[in-house]
Amino acid sequence: MTNDSTTSTRTPAPAPFTLAGRTFSSRLLLGTGKYKDAATMTAALEASGTEIVTVALRRVNLDQLGKGSLIDQIDPKRYLLLPNTAGCYTADEAIRTARLARELGGWEWVKLEVIGDKQTLFPDTAETLRAAEILLKEGFVVLPYTNDDPIVCRKLADLGCPAVMPLAAPIGSGMGIRNRANLAIILEQATTPIIVDAGVGTASDAALAMELGADAVLMNTAVAEAKDPVAMARAMRLGIEAGYLARHAGRIPRRLYANASSPVEGLIE
Repeated sequence: MTNDSTTSTRTPAPAPFTLAGRTFSSRLLLGTGKYKDAATMTAALEASGTEIVTVALRRVNLDQLGKGSLIDQIDPKRYLLLPNTAGCYTADEAIRTARLARELGGWEWVKLEVIGDKQTLFPDTAETLRAAEILLKEGFVVLPYTNDDPIVCRKLADLGCPAVMPLAAPIGSGMGIRNRANLAIILEQATTPIIVDAGVGTASDAALAMELGADAVLMNTAVAEAKDPVAMARAMRLGIEAGYLARHAGRIPRRLYANASSPVEGLIE
């Protein structure tokens, strides 16, 4: 986990977030799939305050760049485009997809996803590790999506991934953080930024991830499929900010019994 200076009362906002040598003000990463239309997507991106936007490469016709494709709706001067390999089920598929993105779009950053099961969409950790090792050697900035497994997260960090992205729950499930214990271990042992990815359903889930010590949170479905995606994007932005500030403010300890808010000494009898 990164070492951020404690936020003071004079600067009530999260500290900047550094990833692979680049600094970002927002700790919210947002996907671009499942929105009802491009206008809603762009409005949600605006409301979220995000600076890193993911796009599924296998769902975009890269030959149509500059001709009204989804990617053309994303301002490259405002957002860092983070292509992802969603829909890939082997390391070889993910590697080919990343190479194609670099060839056609010049993208060096990639969110690595290698799925192991079509029903759960859980990652194939063995294939993820293999793909990450090869892509890193080829000069890619690899941000891998993986299970909430401390050992796998450590191995990915040891390979040289500048951040690791363990899931909170299955993709698109909206169940929130299902295994706080494992995530706490991952965060305690982290030597690189940890970005909680997948399964977030609402702002309180994002806040909890930040309270536990995550460096950032990535989401898509929770915003895109909300009844009001723009309002939810704003809520997620505030949830992440609140969770970050709460962690650095230092919460009170949990107690089994009550602890009076007012002094009990000197009470008038």
